[in-house]
Amino acid sequence: MSDKNPKQMEYGVLGDDEMSQEDKVAKYTGEVDWSYLKPHYKTGAMIYVDPSLKLTEVAQAFIDDDKEKVGAWMKKADLVKPGPQHAEWWEYDDSRFTAVVCTPFVLAQPLEKAE
Repeated sequence: MSDKNPKQMEYGVLGDDEMSQEDKVAKYTGEVDWSYLKPHYKTGAMIYVDPSLKLTEVAQAFIDDDKEKVGAWMKKADLVKPGPQHAEWWEYDDSRFTAVVCTPFVLAQPLEKAE
């Protein structure tokens, strides 16, 4: 917990090296398929990020514990905890995502399919 704000959650990006959080977000963001995300979905740790948002900005909002920003995105359904219908579709569709781990969550944004 932070000394400044005892109610603040401490989210972070994987890796315990000396990199800044911004550099970690860039380093630990990558393309994944549904098989990578499925276990995170099953534990409730996956958060779907609408393609209209910038994934790095969303990750930074989680790291900064910016409840106002995250709450606004959730209220507009730009961030959602996926349900069974999503999972079924992604399984069927062989969907691919850009994802980043912001412990304890995995933020995932769909990649556009090549025509």
